[in-house]
Amino acid sequence: MKYQVDAIDRKIIKLLQQDGKMRIKEIAAQLGLTNTPVFDRIKRLEADGVITGYTAKVDRSKLGFQLIAFCSVSFDQHQRELIRNFEEDIAKLDEVLECYHIAGMFDYLLKVLVVDMDQYQQFITEKLASIQYIGKVQSSFVMTEVKQEQVFPL
Repeated sequence: MKYQVDAIDRKIIKLLQQDGKMRIKEIAAQLGLTNTPVFDRIKRLEADGVITGYTAKVDRSKLGFQLIAFCSVSFDQHQRELIRNFEEDIAKLDEVLECYHIAGMFDYLLKVLVVDMDQYQQFITEKLASIQYIGKVQSSFVMTEVKQEQVFPL
């Protein structure tokens, strides 16, 4: 079942996506509301799991991360327990920013962030290769980051 949000909820979410540190007073002023209903709505959105957390946007290159790779992974076998184990193992790898179970030629798509190609090779040979039943891995490397957006279109 799709979660129901009204137009005011959407405006609040949009503002918080643009600036997670925006004060309730500022949100209320932009929406023409008082602080209390805005506070109550934000708390409800958080409690209902619509707003799942707040993070800082960080420039990866200023921290030394120069290589983004998309790693497609397929399995030799497709058993429920192996899939569950793979997902648990992947969740523990700091280099993996995102992991998607996909349909098509591969079973999973990983977004991997590392310092350089040497670190990516180490990730593949020492970490990913240690996970059982991986049959095939194909890597694609980002040359230019054209758009990176974490804001949902509301």
